[in-house]
Amino acid sequence: MINFKELFKNNERWVQDKLAIDPQYFKQLAEGQSPEYLYIGCSDSRVTAEELMGAEPGEIFVHRNIANLVVNSDSNINAVVQYAVEFLKVKHIIVCGHYECGGIRAAMNPSDMGQLNSWLQTLRDVYRFHKAELDAIKEDQARFDRLVELNVLEQCFNIMKIDHVQRAWYNSGFPTVHGWVFDVRTGRLKDLELDLGKEFAGIRSIYDLKPKNG
Repeated sequence: MINFKELFKNNERWVQDKLAIDPQYFKQLAEGQSPEYLYIGCSDSRVTAEELMGAEPGEIFVHRNIANLVVNSDSNINAVVQYAVEFLKVKHIIVCGHYECGGIRAAMNPSDMGQLNSWLQTLRDVYRFHKAELDAIKEDQARFDRLVELNVLEQCFNIMKIDHVQRAWYNSGFPTVHGWVFDVRTGRLKDLELDLGKEFAGIRSIYDLKPKNG
């Protein structure tokens, strides 16, 4: 376990390493950001967005919460998405789940978890939507992994329902939405290769906010 005071020593080493490579590194960093990616991932301490993609500060706009959820009543994520789409003009939104996710495990084994109950309800709804498929999977680990993937799919749908995202689509054709899973057992990213245009087409008439005369 890392010692608290070591965190500041590590930071100082990191600063010196960056300056050794580029003396102007932090001056340039302070001038602003123009990321092309919004990454929505899990708060799990094992899953660090920039590190697993090999990205530098300023390249990825990041939002993390338990089980990488996109909840329509969550003003936090709605503000993040609006800022990313309208002001940063990101070209891609990535929803990234991960195998061995504690939130997913809790949804599969419901119990009273106090304040977490309302948050986990969204995950339990994902299980309900796909109950027939999931219950047909006999092996526990395979069912667990599949729920991780299906949760990513549903959160991608939730991104596509957001008004800021739809307005950007109709104005510019962006952002493109992607569904990924990080495999903590191997360290590798997995693109679920979701055809979200096709998937969303079946429910577009319910959620499409484009003006009828637009």
